[in-house]
Amino acid sequence: MTWLRLAFANLGLSPLTSAVNVVLMGLGTASIVLLLLAGAQLSETLSRDARGVDLVLGAKGSPVQLVLAAVYHADVPPGNIQRREAEHWASDPRVAAAVPLSLGDSYRGFRIVGTNEAYAGLYGASLAAGSFWSDPMEAVAGSAAARSAGLGVGARFAGAHGLVDGGHSHESRPYRVVGVLGPTGTVIDRLILTSLESVWALHNQDEPPPDDRHPEPEDVHFEDHDSAAELEHDHEDEHADGHENEQEHGREEDDEPHGHPAQGHSDVDGEITAMLIRYQSPLAATTLPREVNAGGTLQAASPAMEISRILQLVGIGLDGLTAFSWVLILTAALSVFAALYGSLRARRGDLAMLRCLGATRWELLWAMLLEGLLLSMFGVALGFLAGHGAMELLGGWLESTRGVALTGWTWIPSETVLLFGLFGVGVLAAALPAVQAYHTDVARTLAEG
Repeated sequence: MTWLRLAFANLGLSPLTSAVNVVLMGLGTASIVLLLLAGAQLSETLSRDARGVDLVLGAKGSPVQLVLAAVYHADVPPGNIQRREAEHWASDPRVAAAVPLSLGDSYRGFRIVGTNEAYAGLYGASLAAGSFWSDPMEAVAGSAAARSAGLGVGARFAGAHGLVDGGHSHESRPYRVVGVLGPTGTVIDRLILTSLESVWALHNQDEPPPDDRHPEPEDVHFEDHDSAAELEHDHEDEHADGHENEQEHGREEDDEPHGHPAQGHSDVDGEITAMLIRYQSPLAATTLPREVNAGGTLQAASPAMEISRILQLVGIGLDGLTAFSWVLILTAALSVFAALYGSLRARRGDLAMLRCLGATRWELLWAMLLEGLLLSMFGVALGFLAGHGAMELLGGWLESTRGVALTGWTWIPSETVLLFGLFGVGVLAAALPAVQAYHTDVARTLAEG
């Protein structure tokens, strides 16, 4: 304890210098800790959100955009596709499960997703209250969406076009919340789910009614009776065809045991945004995407491959920030070295007196190393506390505004490596002054006064 008290006393001789060294070490440490926590948790979140999806079928365009829109719901989709064409691939023997998605609207920043109950099964989500939809315009809210937007069971809300507030609102056809999902820590927590038929019915309503698209009969002027008769004949044919289509559509509805087809759509003919595919076996990954992409209208995007690309792009920025953080730590190490070296030169007489009082060379070496370790320990402790605290504050803000769950109450293996590495930096910074203290010439030092 004598050498420890002595080290504290020596550091207290220059409190401002010691404080600056601790703060510099703390800033560098906090920056690296924050980057490590954010990178690890974001990578885990991306992998967890895509864990149940092997392939995404969608419109031709950017595969990254398709995955971001259909899996992570963080972008606009490249377009719509015919559900009949997607169902063709979904019925392939190499496919174990397929879940359709229809996107386009949101409520207070939370995307409204037209799908079926199987979508909740992809993320292991279960109802915390209420039930799943049974009729059009009924919705089930994810836990984060329900909490942030106040969507309890029985609440009504109107969706709006786009992912941000300000789009055209469907005030005339509000949704009614019939269920709330329990938290899962995945993307489904920040979604609002409804049936495909609800999305179809809602957007078909936006089309102008027939009276707005076609002129009234009295507004049409004919130059001769033949044209009028021909048009009237065409109108009768269209009416007959429409009657036959209505009968056929009615037969399709009778044959369909589930769902409520939207106006103008059958359960198979409607447009969807994407189809989420789960493989029957890993062998399908080598053949199915290539066959889909060889076609003319659909593209197949692998979430695992696109995640790697996204993380590579994000990793470039994280590497740059990490390098800057290490510059701060090296600056702190140089500052510790300068402080201890200057302290050594000012205390050469004191060290010589300690030798005369019986201190060994190794004890002087340990005394200087102990001062460097104390500065490093305080700086590292400050940095870890600041890094984890900043991560917790940032995670709370992201969860309340974006529904992304990040926390500072965690410890990752790379932090252990960082901890010992930072202590090593402190020891290296104090090594040269400690070696010089070890080689102190008592007689010469006392003779010089």
